[in-house]
Amino acid sequence: MDANPPNATPATGRRISELDALRGLALAAIVMVNIVQMTGMPRASGTAADHLDAYVFELLFLQRPFPVFSLLFGVSFAIFLRTAERRTDRPRLVLLRRLLWLGVFGALHSLLQPGEALKFYALFGLLVLLPATYLSRRWVLGLGVVLLLAAGVTFNGLTVIPGLFLLGMAVAGYGIADTLRRRGRQLAVAFAVTVPVAVLAAVLQYRAGVGPTAHYRSLPAGLVFAFLFVTGFLLLSRTPLGGPLDRVLAPMGRMALTNYVLASVLIVAGDALLDVGSGTRYGTVVLLGAAIAVVQAVISPLWLRGFRYGPLEWVWRCLTWWHLVPIRREPAGDERVREAAPAGPAPRR
Repeated sequence: MDANPPNATPATGRRISELDALRGLALAAIVMVNIVQMTGMPRASGTAADHLDAYVFELLFLQRPFPVFSLLFGVSFAIFLRTAERRTDRPRLVLLRRLLWLGVFGALHSLLQPGEALKFYALFGLLVLLPATYLSRRWVLGLGVVLLLAAGVTFNGLTVIPGLFLLGMAVAGYGIADTLRRRGRQLAVAFAVTVPVAVLAAVLQYRAGVGPTAHYRSLPAGLVFAFLFVTGFLLLSRTPLGGPLDRVLAPMGRMALTNYVLASVLIVAGDALLDVGSGTRYGTVVLLGAAIAVVQAVISPLWLRGFRYGPLEWVWRCLTWWHLVPIRREPAGDERVREAAPAGPAPRR
């Protein structure tokens, strides 16, 4: 076992709360798509004019939160690498163990949700992220862009994972994640530029219709809307709404693994009660998804009042470091300082 388990203390002395909240938002949104998949609900297919409810649902949720999760996973991986480099002389062994155990979690979760993504995250993490730790940040960024462009022409949702993983690593490598609060103007410009592109993508998606035959439009549009949501949310976090959003969403994001699995359990229970899969009822899907988000928004901060990590996050951390990590919150309330990701050494060029 590793002699020095991590406390993951950052040089900044705090978690990147905006990313926690963004992860919580993506978690609430991805549940909507998982409900359709897990309940076997028949999807509408045809023109958008004949299925406006399906069009709005796909415009808001189909392939939108999934890229956000993938990007944030790459960011988290790079931040965790900083922690590992400070705590052990074999950081890549720790990362390897972390990804392998994530694959185990994914395999077990597949018994409940066959379409779950953790196993793919573990696989692409091993094939792409781990080797990328030997590359400079410029190479990571360049390869991420190339892979993402390649994914855009394949129209396969899973193929966006490697590119977004690497872009997430680049975001951390260039210090963007650590300096979000100072990048308001850049975010505003990025958001403004993306708005007309998103409008065009929405129009093209409308013309393509809804259902699987329209994926050649909806999947690439998802990348545009995912970027729009990320920049828009980070800008919104700078307004008076930022505080309430952080209090609701950040705890959910800090317990993303636990909440992701919990959502599957609640989907099964909700389907048994509402029989969601018996017909094409997108309104019912949204109501069930919103109810699950409310449950998670209530449970997460209550749990984190007494504990430093979510239950599955704690198990994953112990297995990663092969050491029993304390889970109870210390009386001094130094949770934020202890668990946040470190700034670590200067990025490589």
